[in-house]
Amino acid sequence: MTESDILLSHLDADGILRLTLNDTRRRNALSEAMLGALDRAFAAAAADAAVRVVVLAANGPAFCAGHDLKELTAGRAAPDGGKAYFAKIITLCSGVMQSIVTCPKPVIAEVTGVATAAGCQLVASCDLAIAATDARFSTPGVHIGLFCSTPMVALSRNVANKHAMEMLLTGDMVPAARAAEIGLVNHAVAPETVTEATMAMARKIASKSSLTLATGKRAFYEQREMPLAQAYDQASAVMVENMLARDAEEGIGAFIEKRAPQWQDR
Repeated sequence: MTESDILLSHLDADGILRLTLNDTRRRNALSEAMLGALDRAFAAAAADAAVRVVVLAANGPAFCAGHDLKELTAGRAAPDGGKAYFAKIITLCSGVMQSIVTCPKPVIAEVTGVATAAGCQLVASCDLAIAATDARFSTPGVHIGLFCSTPMVALSRNVANKHAMEMLLTGDMVPAARAAEIGLVNHAVAPETVTEATMAMARKIASKSSLTLATGKRAFYEQREMPLAQAYDQASAVMVENMLARDAEEGIGAFIEKRAPQWQDR
C-alpha cells in the first residue's frame, strides 16, 4: 500500500484534520511506513495555519496493534542481529509520539477496537481521547518477553503509577469504561456515537483562538516536567505574554461587552 493508502487525510471547513489509520490488513500496526506517514502528517499539520484541530482515527477492527512484529523480526537477519534496525524504528516511533505532544494543534484520538502496546502509547500521547465503549487497551509486552518500555513513558504521564504498573506488569486488556476511570481516555461513548462525540469536541476546540490553544498546550507540557516554583514562574511568564496578544485583548473586550469574539489568531 502507498503512504496515502495507509494514512488517510481530510481537512474540513472547520479546520479539523482527520488522519485515519487505514492499514487494516496489518491491524494498523506502526510499521516503518506508517510511522513515516504519521511523522510527515503531524509535521505538515503543525505548519498549516488552516489546521485548527487534529483527530486521529482508524478504520477496521483495531485502532492500532502497536509495532509490526513481523517487520521487526525480519530485521534480525542483519549481521548485528537487528540492533541498528530496532534502534531506527524505536527512535522513529518515539519521535512520532513527541511530535503529537509538540504539535501546536490539539490532537484528539478517536478510538475504536483495540489499542495495544505502541497503539496504546499512541492514544496516551494524544491530548484528548474519546473511545467507543467496546474499545480496549493494553500494554501486553510482558506476554512475549518484551516490556512495553516506550509505551510506559506516555502511559505513566496519563494515569497514576499503580494503574500504569498494573497495565504494564499484567498486560491485561482494559475496557474503555475503566480506561476513562483511570484517565487514559476522556470519555467512553456508544460505538455508534464515537465519531459524533469526537467531532463535537473538535469543533468546540476549533472555535477558539489558535494562538491561545497553541500557547496553552505548549505551556501545559512544559510546566508539567518542572518543580512547583519553576512551573509557576514559567506559567506566569507565558500568561504575561498571552495577555499582550491581540486575541486576549479581543476576548476580554468581547466578554466585557457581552459579544462574540472575533479571533485573528495573533
